Amino acid sequence: MPVIELACGPVEYDDRGSGPPVVLLHGAHLNATLWTQVVDELATTYRCIVPTLPMGGHRRTVHADTDLSLTGVATIVADLLEALDLDDVTLVGNDTGGAIAQVLVTTRPDRVGRLVLASCEAFDNFPPGLPGRISKLSGQLPGGLWQAAQAMRFGPMWRLPLTFGRLAKRPVPAEVRESWFGPLRESRAIRQETRRLLRGLDPAELATATERLGGFDRPALVVWAREDRIMPPEHAKQLAERLPKAGDVVWIDNSYTLIPLDQPVALARAIDDFVSGSAGQV
Repeated sequence: MPVIELACGPVEYDDRGSGPPVVLLHGAHLNATLWTQVVDELATTYRCIVPTLPMGGHRRTVHADTDLSLTGVATIVADLLEALDLDDVTLVGNDTGGAIAQVLVTTRPDRVGRLVLASCEAFDNFPPGLPGRISKLSGQLPGGLWQAAQAMRFGPMWRLPLTFGRLAKRPVPAEVRESWFGPLRESRAIRQETRRLLRGLDPAELATATERLGGFDRPALVVWAREDRIMPPEHAKQLAERLPKAGDVVWIDNSYTLIPLDQPVALARAIDDFVSGSAGQV
């Protein structure tokens, strides 16, 4: 996987395909592997860039003074777009990646041509649901992240409501599970960075970004899991109403929050239809 040196330090990213750029953002504790199956579908038509952000599933540490608030992580993404000289980007965010996308398009939107929010945090839902609260608590307790990472070695843990049981409807493949939580077990530095991220989660920061989405005057799409149990479906409608150039919500069946895992083909089709249909819009 390529590595780029940014102001924050080294960031790994997947870069596949050619054509109009699509940048896909993952959530906390995850990494670029969340999007593998979606990229498989899109890379025949688009250049797909998927950074592994310093949010727990990463293997390369950033500088000790790096801001890991939502705004700080959004800055890392904006710096990546600039370093790769990407313009008219379709920015896609799922889970916490959607929160980061909201912050980015309300602070540094210059290189973003389109926005896709797919079952993500919004308004006051941050950290989201029981898994979000447990995650934040693990970052506050001494040794909490190491203990959590150890527990996630066992498959049955992934089906519990307090972990991923309400985030992914389908079983998360073993190799993906290991890529997400292996770094937390193996590296004290990764645990320290993830702890800083979790402790810095600020509901007011996301609420401010969501409230400012009315200023994003470029094409937008809201895609939501109809059965989502963590990200309220009513938020999908509210986001679509708030974004000036968003159409109707696209609902995905037979999926929970992690649509890229549960329904990658349906999500890729929705992104493709949106990008191809909005080409040339200002």
